[in-house]
Amino acid sequence: MTDEGAPAAAGEVTLRQRLRRQLWQPPRAHGEQPRERVVGPLELFYDLVVVVLVAQAAHHLAGKLTWRGLGEYASVFGLVWIAWVNGSLHHELHGHDDARARSTFLLQILILVPLGAFIPEAGGERGAAFAVSAGSLFAVLALLWLLASRGDRPEYRRSSRLFVAGTVFCAVVLGASALLPAVSRVWTWGLLDVAYLVGFGTVVLGATSGAAATFTVTDALIERFGLLIIIVLGETVTGVVSGLAAEPVSVLEVAVALVSVVVGFGAWWTYFDFAGHREPRQTPTATLRWMLAHLPLTAAVAAMGAAMVSLVEHAHAARTPAATAWVLCAAAAVVLLSTMLVASGLEAWRSRSGLYRPLSRTSGAAAVACLGLGAARPAPIVLGLVLVVLFSIPWGLAVGYRLRRPDDAEE
Repeated sequence: MTDEGAPAAAGEVTLRQRLRRQLWQPPRAHGEQPRERVVGPLELFYDLVVVVLVAQAAHHLAGKLTWRGLGEYASVFGLVWIAWVNGSLHHELHGHDDARARSTFLLQILILVPLGAFIPEAGGERGAAFAVSAGSLFAVLALLWLLASRGDRPEYRRSSRLFVAGTVFCAVVLGASALLPAVSRVWTWGLLDVAYLVGFGTVVLGATSGAAATFTVTDALIERFGLLIIIVLGETVTGVVSGLAAEPVSVLEVAVALVSVVVGFGAWWTYFDFAGHREPRQTPTATLRWMLAHLPLTAAVAAMGAAMVSLVEHAHAARTPAATAWVLCAAAAVVLLSTMLVASGLEAWRSRSGLYRPLSRTSGAAAVACLGLGAARPAPIVLGLVLVVLFSIPWGLAVGYRLRRPDDAEE
């Protein structure tokens, strides 16, 4: 009787093992990152949830174009972006397409949803709730990285422990900030953003050469960063539509709205013509610069959408309101500069220096002109048209270069 049951038990164990391999695999070990991978629907869904939080932050900024509003926006956006990068890198390095990955993404999403609901009042009444939710999210991320780090080879242990410790520290500080007054709380978040990014850079640059060499910015990761920019650019259209919906529609308002859409299109054109969907140099410094430069770029794109609400609403004004002009024009300047910063980490920055070096100088000059435009505060329709022209100058330079050197076209 015992002998007859033995094969069944063995078969049951085999079935359990097969189910675990297919549905709940352990995290992929450090150094085994797949070089060829496509972005899956799970990651796209996660990105869309994150962009809902970006939209909440942008909508709050649209109704509060003040220094305090900008400070709250920057602090909150920084935390959301860092959490997105953290979760995205975990899946890129350690995730599989299985039930475990779906469960970990779902757990993050379940925290992101209430976190997004608290964003509009994060600088006030709901700041404590936002802090606790954000702390919980970073605690979950720290746990995921800790589980992935078990059994690390010696060359990964120090950097893994530092990264987990930094994420735990972030979770603790966020939770503790719930006890602070509102103003102090926002300042704490902003300082924590800076400290976390500095620590992240230190871990990446301080990793051993063997450990650093195993992290490759794959096509899938490049696509993820580009897709986030595209989705956030949709916020510029949302801002325009919100501005039109808020007031009775007139010909001038429609004209300002359409010009604003072209300005947003100029930001898209700038990024994808010169930096997006391109491989960075596979060195720690270039990879870090490429990755972190996307933070101000993404924040600036969302801020442009927030300012466009006010631009359309004040379409009939003789001069653009000061806050609207400064936020929109400064964000456009940041888009130009941060796009060049992203580009400076590309392989093309060196292989096509004849294009990128003059392009960076031209983009810098256009960014300065954007700031001058913000100070001048012309009528909204004029301000929008001049921004379109300023975005077109680097593009015109690139077109001229390619016409002069047709053999140097990018593959």
